Amino acid sequence: MTAYLFEPAPPTSLQIEGDRRRFPVHRVYCVARNYAAHAREMGRDPEREPPFFFSKPADAVVPGGGRIPYPGATGELHHEVELVVALGSGGADVAAHDALGLVHGYAVGVDLTRRDLQSEAKAAGRPWDTAKGFDRSAPVGVLAPAARVGHPRAGSIALDVNGEPRQRGDLAEMIWSVPEVIAHLSHFYRLAPGDLIFTGTPAGVSALAPGDRVDACIADLPSLDLAIT
Repeated sequence: MTAYLFEPAPPTSLQIEGDRRRFPVHRVYCVARNYAAHAREMGRDPEREPPFFFSKPADAVVPGGGRIPYPGATGELHHEVELVVALGSGGADVAAHDALGLVHGYAVGVDLTRRDLQSEAKAAGRPWDTAKGFDRSAPVGVLAPAARVGHPRAGSIALDVNGEPRQRGDLAEMIWSVPEVIAHLSHFYRLAPGDLIFTGTPAGVSALAPGDRVDACIADLPSLDLAIT
């Protein structure tokens, strides 16, 4: 038996709809500006340039959402509702027509972003890590197996704050589809079972404050609820 200097942290895992087993999280990848309207609101050209990616640590995932403390070092915490793809198998240099064969299921996620830190990093040409990869920055809902929901190519994606609409869009508005995102990502990394991919957010991102209640939903996936404390 391996001896450790201290007890390793337990692995992050997600609840799977209709399954007593849990989905162990390996890595978390995110694709940026994958909806044209959101690209415009971020001041970018939404033309179909090759997708680019950033990552979050696996322990940034908050399974099921719930109560999330307002993070330090920011005065501008933003919400970004996203379709999350959960891989049940992996590979490198995957062709787009084979990509959906890697997918175990889908979930609703919210990419929490310290927007002020991201803006500062962009202006200085620096990485986004402190803006995107902080503690509890990736709440993810219950995972719905693809065997039940299929592979959604269209359907509503929405987020409300305190009952007021903030984000509204459709999965069909993605610039790069799920299989295309997986294929592009697999050229940079050998994907593995347990990887999560956040696939971008529609327009309407805005600031959150302590006390806000967030309700996020996508088509017929299990919804995700948060409370910022």
